[in-house]
Amino acid sequence: MRTSNPVWKTGAFQDARGSGERMTMGGTIGKTAVLFLFLLGTSIYTWSQYIQGNDIGMMMLIGIVGSLIFALITIFVPKAAPVTAPIYAALEGFMIGGISSFAEARFPGIVIQAAMLTLAVMGALLFLYTSRTIRVTKKFRVMVLSATLGILLVYVINFVLRIFFQTEVPYLHSSGPIGIGISLFIVAIAALNLVLDFDFIERGVRRGAPKHTEWVGAFGLMVTLVWLYIEILRLLQKIRR
Repeated sequence: MRTSNPVWKTGAFQDARGSGERMTMGGTIGKTAVLFLFLLGTSIYTWSQYIQGNDIGMMMLIGIVGSLIFALITIFVPKAAPVTAPIYAALEGFMIGGISSFAEARFPGIVIQAAMLTLAVMGALLFLYTSRTIRVTKKFRVMVLSATLGILLVYVINFVLRIFFQTEVPYLHSSGPIGIGISLFIVAIAALNLVLDFDFIERGVRRGAPKHTEWVGAFGLMVTLVWLYIEILRLLQKIRR
C-alpha cells in the first residue's frame, strides 16, 4: 500500500480487530467536508483582517508553525486525528488566507480561479478513478512517490539557497516558459497524489479500518488539496506575470 502522502505511512489503515465501528467512504467524505469548513472559516477571517488593513503576519506564522505541529501529531498518532485534524485545518486556514489575500491584491480574481481549478481537478480525478479509467498500479505509485520526493528535495534546496546564499534554484519561480512548465509538472504530480489518496482510502474501507481513521483519511486529502491549491495559485501568478 505504497503512496507518496506521508499521512499514509503511519500504518493507520491496518486491519481492524475486535468489535469496533469501521471506516466508511461516506464517513470519510463527511469528515473531509468538516475539515474544509474549518479551513475556509479561518481563511476568510484572515482575508477580512487583511482587507481591513490589519497586520496578518503573526496569524500566518501561527498558522504555518501550528499546522505543521498538529500535522506531525496526526501523522504519528493517528488515533488523535479526531481532535488534531480539525485543529490542523483551522490553523492551515490562517496560512492559506494570508497567501490568498496577497495574491488577490496583486492579481484580482486569481483566488477564485485557483479554487475552482482545484475543485475541478479533484472532481475530474475522482470521476476517472471511480470509473477505473485511471488504475493505481505498483509502477504508478512508485512513479508518483519518486516525483513527489524529488519536488520536496528541490524545495528544500531552494529554501537553503535563499536563506544562506540569497539565491534560488534556477527557473523554479520564473514566469517564463520554463518556469511555467515546471509549475505545470508540479501541479500534475500534486493532482496524481489525489489519486493515490482515493486508492488508499478505498483500501482502508475494504480492510475494515477503525472508525477514527476516517479523520486520518480526511486529513490526508486536505494535505494534498492544500498543496494542489497553492501550486495552482503559483502557476496562475506566473501566467499573469
